[in-house]
Amino acid sequence: MDGKSRPPATPAQALTAMDDLIAAHLIGQQEMARRLNLTVTDLTCFGYVLQAGPDLLTAGDLASRIQVTTGAVTGILNRLERAGFVTRRPDPTDRRRVRVAAVPAAVARVEAAYRPHYARLMTLFADYTPAELALITDWFTRATALAHESRVELSAVESD
Repeated sequence: MDGKSRPPATPAQALTAMDDLIAAHLIGQQEMARRLNLTVTDLTCFGYVLQAGPDLLTAGDLASRIQVTTGAVTGILNRLERAGFVTRRPDPTDRRRVRVAAVPAAVARVEAAYRPHYARLMTLFADYTPAELALITDWFTRATALAHESRVELSAVESD
């Protein structure tokens, strides 16, 4: 697979393109959450449950990933459980903890909702070489870490 020729871009153009992607993603997530009768935060949390697969997450794991308190995660899990998206299972190694499992019917519903978008993304990714995909993945990973760092900085400023 050969990569396609791409026009040169400046850091400012890349930043604008990233801002446009984030805005489109936020709007899309709001619409998807609405269609699934969830909040964006609940949908994000469910996404992490799906991402974990059979390695069931604890409430603490989810709190860390979405950067909220464990008390907030309890509310999120209560809503997801009432809506039929997750179940809680006892942790086999620590009876004080529970693990969160996705309900198979909810998984199928969410996968069906996202399938057209993910198919378009896979078609887009097919335009890139493995080396380019490695670069894109590295950029996404590092930009996500920077976003988390910025959020921590903002939280520290707010608490001052």
